[in-house]
Amino acid sequence: MSRTLWRTMQYALLLGGATIMLLPLWWMLVVSLETPERAGAAVSGAGEIALWPHSPQWVNYPDALREMGSVPWHGFLNALANSIVTTTLVVIGTVLSSSVVGFAFARIRFRGSRALFITMLGTMMLPSQVTLIPLFILFRNLGWIDSLLPLIVPAFFGNAFFIFMYRQFIAQIPESLIEAARVDGYTLLGIWWRIVLPLCKPVTAICAVFTFIYVWNDFMGPLVYLHSDEQATLAVALNSFRNQYGGLEDVHLLMAASLVTMVPCILLFVAAQRHFIEGLARGAVKG
Repeated sequence: MSRTLWRTMQYALLLGGATIMLLPLWWMLVVSLETPERAGAAVSGAGEIALWPHSPQWVNYPDALREMGSVPWHGFLNALANSIVTTTLVVIGTVLSSSVVGFAFARIRFRGSRALFITMLGTMMLPSQVTLIPLFILFRNLGWIDSLLPLIVPAFFGNAFFIFMYRQFIAQIPESLIEAARVDGYTLLGIWWRIVLPLCKPVTAICAVFTFIYVWNDFMGPLVYLHSDEQATLAVALNSFRNQYGGLEDVHLLMAASLVTMVPCILLFVAAQRHFIEGLARGAVKG
């Protein structure tokens, strides 16, 4: 088999896989731009599924955003602000805490470090449902229920998976570079901030993207800890919108609202794609 034919087959397989993955998103876009009658018929199977809307109804998007919340526009903007604040602070907290703990495990030798590292990895085996009730009781006693604190504060105590990735990546940094920084008078925190963290861009990209997508789409946490409409995130607001406008006559609005909430995740992944792939190849494989 010639090299040209082999590469053509590879590109054909990649193109087919990309088409299969993007088809649901394209279908959502088409339905979100249809009229209520055509959208309901397409979802119920009573009508044909077109590859392009017959007459694009761009007004569906502002209509959907106006209906997301008890007060027009206010509900959506409030939920958007809560999601942005929560996601941004959680990403910052996870990157900082996981990187500094990973640096400690990789470069600081102390008694019991191996046992502590294994114990930390063991926490990855605990399902989140196991700790849900104890954490709720803890946050209730602290008076944090119906605030964003239960969603934000735990991120500043590290994530076992990302600590492991940072530790594996930092262990590959030449010891001579760390020693040179010590000779120049840097403290351990200075070495972590000025030398190690800038070299960990691939792992940081993975940590930021994974954390952003998880927190942005998280529904269980906000549902448990947030009780008022003023504290709701986009995931909770979208679920309330689905409960209120989940019929076939409003499915075009539901698709429009769903697509709007997905846009930040798609843009972030595209922007960090190069570092993301590099981190998967280097930080998660070698060690």
